[in-house]
Formats: sequence, C-alpha cells, structure tokens
Amino acid sequence: MKLCVFQGTFNPIHKVHIELAKFAQKYYHFDKILFIPAYRPPHKSIDSKLAMHRFNMVKLAISEKKEFQISDIEYQNERNSYTYFTILELKNKYKLDGKINFLIGTDAFKKIDTWYETDKLKDLVHFIVFQRTHDFNKSDFNKFRTMGYEFEFAPMNFIDVSSTELRTNLIEGESIANIEIPEVREYIEKYGLYQK
Repeated sequence: MKLCVFQGTFNPIHKVHIELAKFAQKYYHFDKILFIPAYRPPHKSIDSKLAMHRFNMVKLAISEKKEFQISDIEYQNERNSYTYFTILELKNKYKLDGKINFLIGTDAFKKIDTWYETDKLKDLVHFIVFQRTHDFNKSDFNKFRTMGYEFEFAPMNFIDVSSTELRTNLIEGESIANIEIPEVREYIEKYGLYQK
C-alpha cells in the first residue's frame, strides 16, 4: 500500500488542503491519504477547546473521498503532537516498506530541522513539499538535502489561501460564505466558531 500522511492543525480545514490532497493522490498514485489533525501542535499556540472541532471539520470535509481517511492517533494520548512519535506508530500499524510519504508546505518545511527528533524523523519520511508563499525559491532548501532529508517539490500551482487568513476574516466579521467547503461552513456556523 502506498500511504501518504497529511498532518496539520487544520484550523479550519479549507479548500486548498483538499486540493493538495487530491493532487497528491492522483499524481503520486497513493492508495490512501491519511489526514492527521494535530491535537496539540508544539510549534503553534492554539486554543485547546477547538481540538475536537478541528477534528470533526476534517472528518466532514473528506467524507466523500474514499481514498481519504482521518486518524485520531494524536488525540489518543492528548499529548503534544510530535510528528516523530506519530510516524513511528504508523510504521508499526501499517507495516510499510520504506519511508512514509508526508505532505508539507514550504512554510513548515523550512523549519524542519527544528522539529523534535528531526534526525530520526528524516530516516522515516519522504517529504512532498508544496509551495505556500509567493516568494518561493527551490534553492533555499538545498541545505536540507545535504543534511540528509529526502524530499521533492510537488508540481502544483500555488494557491493563496491560509487558515490564518480565514480565521482572521471570520473574527473581523467577514461572511462565512468564504469558507468554501459547505460542510465546514455549516459546522462553523452551528457552533459559532472563530467569533470575537
């Protein structure tokens, strides 16, 4: 089985997350894209009360795509969501040969050398890197090859949407209609998320 992991805060999940996963699944012929919402991301300050809401929104957003699945692996122990531990657990669960494929944006990947147990993680993961900023230059990432990280850049055009921007807009009173996944939009409305 060709497994690909898509880990993130998904706060909230939005159309670009889905488009990235669809592209990766089709382009790389993955059997499964496993969405893993982070319970407590170590590199971000996030409202813990939103943890289950974030999980539920991801579940709703991917429900129509049979190749997409969600994992609660980082919710089981309610600990910091260190990718290294998650990948170790997945390796044991799926008995995969070789490295696990891992979707990641350039914004996160440029800090990969600061991640917990990064020297061990890089031996377990093949990173598929997506452009997340306008000022993207592949040569900025050459140092990671010399450090032993295995990665490639996905040939998908940049789409300028971010969860941070969506949250800010909602807090400032912008229309909920800008949340382009209907199920997620209805969920946010139902629970009054991201309000002042």
